[in-house]
Amino acid sequence: MITTLSGDTSRLLATVDFVKEQDTATLLPLLLPGLDGPELRTLAEHCRFAHAALLVFPSDEAELRTMLDDCGLVAALPPRPSVVVRERLAVRHRRPAAVLDVGILRPAVVGADGERRMVEVFALTVPPGSGLDPIAAHEREQQHETHVAFEVAAPDPLVLRGLCATFARHGATPDGGGYNPHENGTVFYFTAPAEAKVGYRRVELYVPGDHRDMLAAHLDEHRARQPAETLLRLLTGAWTTQALAAFTQLRIPDALDGERGVGVEELAREVGARPRNLATLLRYVAMLGGVTEGRDGFRLTALGALLRTDAPGSMRALALMYGGPFYESFAGLAHTVRTGEVAFEHLFGENHFDHFARDPELAELFDRSMAAGSAMFDPVPTHPVLTAAAETPAGATVVDVAGGNGELLGRILAAHPRLHGILLERPHAVEAARLRLEEAGHGTRCAFLAGDFADVPEGGDVYVLSRVLHDWDDERCREILRHCARAMPDHADLLVVERVLPSDGSVSLATAWDLHMMCNVGGRERHADHYAALFADAGLALVDRAGLPLDGNVLHVRKARSGPAGPCGGRPGNPG
Repeated sequence: MITTLSGDTSRLLATVDFVKEQDTATLLPLLLPGLDGPELRTLAEHCRFAHAALLVFPSDEAELRTMLDDCGLVAALPPRPSVVVRERLAVRHRRPAAVLDVGILRPAVVGADGERRMVEVFALTVPPGSGLDPIAAHEREQQHETHVAFEVAAPDPLVLRGLCATFARHGATPDGGGYNPHENGTVFYFTAPAEAKVGYRRVELYVPGDHRDMLAAHLDEHRARQPAETLLRLLTGAWTTQALAAFTQLRIPDALDGERGVGVEELAREVGARPRNLATLLRYVAMLGGVTEGRDGFRLTALGALLRTDAPGSMRALALMYGGPFYESFAGLAHTVRTGEVAFEHLFGENHFDHFARDPELAELFDRSMAAGSAMFDPVPTHPVLTAAAETPAGATVVDVAGGNGELLGRILAAHPRLHGILLERPHAVEAARLRLEEAGHGTRCAFLAGDFADVPEGGDVYVLSRVLHDWDDERCREILRHCARAMPDHADLLVVERVLPSDGSVSLATAWDLHMMCNVGGRERHADHYAALFADAGLALVDRAGLPLDGNVLHVRKARSGPAGPCGGRPGNPG
């Protein structure tokens, strides 16, 4: 009896035969013509032929099982979600990722050399009447996802860079990639050179673990060759902001954890949402890395856990602020660029400080959002200036000017039990800071002063301005700095925490925040020499600068002294 195999089954069977017949040493020269003996040996030492892959289109799980059985393949069903291929298909066919049910299976195959390899089967489920048949027809013809893969044996960054460089030297070009949180693995795709002597046009390097730092440069090179795809990804940035904001507003992170999966129906009842719509949102958040999806439902990732109410270093307030008032005002960015008027003021009729101060809930949200980026503060308490102040026999006083809810001052006092603090803020913020610091056990070592910049108290040993100057134009900054200089004794130090614009135009969060400050606050980020000039105008001098997380900086400033300027605008003999 002769059995006629379906088109997808025939393609899968051909892939199985290829995997059985090939090995690392013979396949590499076919893919990269020109590989000489030493380079070939080096590549073969650090990576091995692991699998060949193709995309098939079953109508349901039963058809997929039949296909595998016909090819002698054994794999556990259902397949795991394939984040990378689903995203590639969504972009290529301009479809929402949520409507593409793409799974991945890796049944084992033993090669002619006795080596155990796999056939990687991507399965896009195409139910009758789903409207996905044109995608299946196009993909069968173009074979975009068909590839051969090599697994890197030791995921050392130097080895990985060398492998990528060797591929490039022999004509392979970056063709995308991604990180799959479901299996904690990173893939680097390449297009094989035109001279390749094998039917596969795409090559994958699979690296166990999270290597998104190196992947970023690989993707940048790929996107430079794909301007339309790059632009489309950039234009959907607003969707990401609102998806994370909605995820937070519905308190979905609070209803999930990283241990137990929760089904959509159960989760929908708990958060008060429509199951189908919630599933669509969760699949998008899964693509962003906020949740993972398994057989038992959705679990929270470490990224998503940052949006929980009770998480250490919670960024919940930041998501609500950026997805709320600041999101609304960013729609007026063109108005700001055209007229110079702050978009927030144009939309709400007043500056954001006054607007938030009149709404207690919004004011609290803003103060908590300011603390949400507290990872920037981690190294500040160990700054040499604060360490030296803490060693003063009589004890020293740290004055936090416009210190918000006391997040930074609390960290400083916790790190140095002999220090005392003074926090200057607006009345409502002072009370929030008082409660916070008293709960942390620092209330007896801290005084709280309600007022404005003109009320900076005299006699402190260390003054702190954290993310204050970027709120204001140059003239207001000079005024604030003069108030600080007036209050500072000659021996006092000033620590200014800000993001500093890179002088070489390199990628930095400071550049993004410069746009945000212009549009929503009326302030700006600045270069280091710009800050140095503002300090000098106030009778101060920049002594030193140190990097902080999240592209932050701490600028060490002292009162200027007569004599020739020292390094960074400081004066000879200044400590630090």
